[in-house]
Order: sequence, then structure tokens, then C-alpha cells
Amino acid sequence: MKPPPLEQQRLDAWLWCARLVKSRARAADLVREGRVRINRRPTEKPDARVRPGDVLTVPLGRAVRVLAIRGLAARRGPAAAAALLYTEVPEVPALLPSRNEAGIQPGRDPGGRPMETE
Repeated sequence: MKPPPLEQQRLDAWLWCARLVKSRARAADLVREGRVRINRRPTEKPDARVRPGDVLTVPLGRAVRVLAIRGLAARRGPAAAAALLYTEVPEVPALLPSRNEAGIQPGRDPGGRPMETE
């Protein structure tokens, strides 16, 4: 008989099962350092629970990855299975346009008036 599917999982265990870190101890350290966010909220608890639909922000190497959790794993499997546990969230463009995109000329304020220079 097959065990029931997981509804939630420890954060450190999920990071390890998804093969984002080499060991569960390293996953726990990463979380304790306050470097991982769950749904934009920082956490320092390796035992924080994650569920499918949660979004993690994880710094790995020189990059920060934003991952949407698609599934949970009872154990660490091959890389192909681990890749099915999450999807990368594409980079969100800046909410505010740059000064040039907004049609603001250099040396002028948003109203078009000259700015004081020092």
C-alpha cells in the first residue's frame, strides 16, 4: 500500500530533496542565517513548513533564485525527480519605469522644470 501524499514538509528537508544544497545540515544553516524567504517573509527556522504553492527566495552561489514549490518529496531522489518539485519564477520587471522610459529628460524634474545643480 502506498503512503498518503505529503501535505507539508520541513523547509530544510525540502531544500535537500530538491537538490538545491548538498546536505540537509547545509540547508539548515542557510535557513538559520536568515537567508531564505517563504512567500517574501524571512525565516530562521529550518523546521518551518512549506506546501505546494509557496514561493521560496533562496540565495545560491552568486544568484538569488525564486522558486515556486510544485511538490514535496518523501526522500531525496535523482536530479530529474528533484527538478519536478519546483519551477523557477521569472524575474519581475521593475514596477516603476526608469527616468528615460517615463520621458523625463536628464537635468529636469518630472514636471519638466530644470533641476538645481550644485
